[in-house]
Amino acid sequence: QVQLQESGPGLVKPSQTLSLTCTVSGGSITTTNYYWNWIRQPPGKGLEWMGAITYSGTTYYSPPLKSRTSISRDTSKNQFTLQLTSVTPEDTAVYYCARSRNGIVTSRTSGSWGQGTQVTVSS
Repeated sequence: QVQLQESGPGLVKPSQTLSLTCTVSGGSITTTNYYWNWIRQPPGKGLEWMGAITYSGTTYYSPPLKSRTSISRDTSKNQFTLQLTSVTPEDTAVYYCARSRNGIVTSRTSGSWGQGTQVTVSS
């Protein structure tokens, strides 16, 4: 059974870059047809899909966040990472990584999700 675990700093200062890593166990990030997603949920708001990297390394980004978002992977460590630049307090959220098949994740109940990690943007 695949497991995903987010890690990274819980506090980031405004204008800095937020960096998170998702470590995957129980399955390879290069297994055909799987997508590896980043999603966030700001306080009091719904889930927001941010982007994904596929089993072959192709990346997809949410248009509103595309200019600030980068997703990469380290296949030797079976990890994928999120970088979000120029953060503001509006980027405060619980950040999740998730696996989906044959496309990006579409709901909280689809695919396999990490437990999430709180990131606060504050000086």
